[in-house]
Amino acid sequence: MDPTYLSYLMDPSYRRLSGSLSASRCPIDRYLLPFTHSMASNVRPRTSLKAARFTESVIREMTRLSHQHKAVNLSQGFPDFPAPEAIKAAACDAINADVNQYAVTWGAKPLRDAIAADFSKRYGTPVNPETNLTVCCGSTEAMVATMLAIVDPGDEVIVFEPFYENYGPDAVLSGATPRYVQLREPEGKGDWWFDRDELRKAFNNRTRAIIINTPNNPTGKIFDREDLTEIARLCQEWGAIAVTDEIYEHILYDGAVHVPMATLDGMADRTVTINSVSKTFSVTGWRVGWTIAPPDIAGAIRKVHDFLTVGAAAPLQEASAAALALPESYYRELASSYQIKRDRLMGILKDAGFVCFEPRGAYYIMTDIGAFGFPDDVAFARHLVSEIGVAAVPGSSFYHDPAAGRTKLRFCFCKKEETLAAAQERLTRSRAALQAPRAGVTH
Repeated sequence: MDPTYLSYLMDPSYRRLSGSLSASRCPIDRYLLPFTHSMASNVRPRTSLKAARFTESVIREMTRLSHQHKAVNLSQGFPDFPAPEAIKAAACDAINADVNQYAVTWGAKPLRDAIAADFSKRYGTPVNPETNLTVCCGSTEAMVATMLAIVDPGDEVIVFEPFYENYGPDAVLSGATPRYVQLREPEGKGDWWFDRDELRKAFNNRTRAIIINTPNNPTGKIFDREDLTEIARLCQEWGAIAVTDEIYEHILYDGAVHVPMATLDGMADRTVTINSVSKTFSVTGWRVGWTIAPPDIAGAIRKVHDFLTVGAAAPLQEASAAALALPESYYRELASSYQIKRDRLMGILKDAGFVCFEPRGAYYIMTDIGAFGFPDDVAFARHLVSEIGVAAVPGSSFYHDPAAGRTKLRFCFCKKEETLAAAQERLTRSRAALQAPRAGVTH
């Protein structure tokens, strides 16, 4: 085996990423086996180095475990209540009108026009639907298409952690090296925060981009104008591109305000804004998202997108345009309903003994589980889903160093009242078991 390949496999970051909740997922031994058995024959695994550097999604694995144990699923962030009737009807109308063939690769014109009009009106920054917009198969594809379009091997991409778990693999697939800046826990009633000096030191001549998710998954942090101004200054100083994931822009609490990075002075020309209909309109399965970017970057994204997926589903693009035409009252009611759900789940979790970090946006609650006495977050999550019947996401999946998240667990509250009530009943019934010392217990 090539010594370079072996040293790569033995790298601590690879070994960490090869760990998993289940023994079947990418263990390091699977990749070292060819070396130990056929060193002389120079046999190598049939899968790529890139694929070996990350695991399957921990979030989606927790959903599978939730199904297996018939648990209440507070792990994966999809609503379990209906999408608005008007946009479902629009999707059916489009299908029945035979809008069933390829749309324009970078997006059907009615949707591009609707996105451009909405952003321009809402934030006062003009968007040209012909040169700035690319419609993708959800924000997930929008992110990886953007990374492949702007990043070369050897470039660095700055990622705030805890992070949405796709960002690390996206960097790997595009050949970049992730460089992490940690968000610190809130102090009192404040928001999560980052150290300005740590962020400044993360920028260098190899920095190609920085990913900002605001409102943030998993913390609920909102990057305010002061945060974004500091990031913008560093992007301009080092010639870096800001890639912003803004899919929770309308899910805000307690008077919080969403500020798009592209609206700051000098940043429209060095920002890729990513968004989708998934969270705002409760249609996570539609997979309709988009990027807004300066024309040269948009052109590159369009080329990558074309050869990744060709295009998003045509009838659902028509329905997404209809969704963006809903009145402003829809967005106010959306935020208000989610604030009620946030407060409801906060109360449930606190009563069960969790330390909760109140989110200012998005629909997740990060918790501290240190008081429960489990060895780490993975052991606790396994116990919670299999024995208590409630699924959540281990906090370590949101950090490049799992030790940083070993006392954290993420819950989502984009659920109907019956679901939250079922979680409350199970946690209340099992509260004594949860809070009992677990030292020495094998899970």
